Amino acid sequence: MARAARRSRHVLIVLTAVAATIALPRLARAAGGAYQVDTSDVTAGACKVESWVSSAANRDVIAAVNPACAFVMLRPVEFGMQMTRTRTDDEWSSGMTPKIKANLVPSGIGTFGIAVSTTAGFDPNSRENTSLAFTAPLTMRLSEDVRINLNAGWLLDRTVERHYFTYGASIDWRTHDNLYTFTAEVFGQSGAAEESSVIRPRFQAGVRWRPIDEFSIDVIYGHNIAGENANWITIDTVIRFSPPR
Repeated sequence: MARAARRSRHVLIVLTAVAATIALPRLARAAGGAYQVDTSDVTAGACKVESWVSSAANRDVIAAVNPACAFVMLRPVEFGMQMTRTRTDDEWSSGMTPKIKANLVPSGIGTFGIAVSTTAGFDPNSRENTSLAFTAPLTMRLSEDVRINLNAGWLLDRTVERHYFTYGASIDWRTHDNLYTFTAEVFGQSGAAEESSVIRPRFQAGVRWRPIDEFSIDVIYGHNIAGENANWITIDTVIRFSPPR
């Protein structure tokens, strides 16, 4: 009976996450996930659907759904497609951002793992390319439960035809049973901008609850995450599964 009850609760959790995933594409952010600092890790033979919605104190909204799967192609390679919708100053916009990330060197305790990723942003309404980006994520495990991530890259914002150097650093600290994970990160871009908040550092901190391996939910607080100098709250869910055979 107890096992059946636990199984029912797990099914309910997953179904709830699926419902959220279906709803969120109506409502956006850089490709990758609710957290902006990427890891070098790529788990071949695994798929996930990450969905999140972010709400700012200035009434801006960011939301997205990002399905991704990873395979072995000489090295582990992940393919993703982030679909987003945003509200900025009461105006709505949509975006699609395919992403490819390849792990070059696996991470380990005391050694850096290295990956490379590239993204291209598209506006489905105007059918125009809005951005191009290249990032090199590095990950080092300080222990079995703590890791640090460093990012460096390049971004071309086609909407204003400007180039930026992008950067990020984060720490992930999970409990030994993997039930909770605390993440803190700082990230941003440097270059010329009409508004100073666009090139100011941005930060987020959040807590993840992972009751089962297949599902997790995060609550995240952030500031200036879209370069608009506002405070944000984000709810993020991830559903994990094996790719179809």
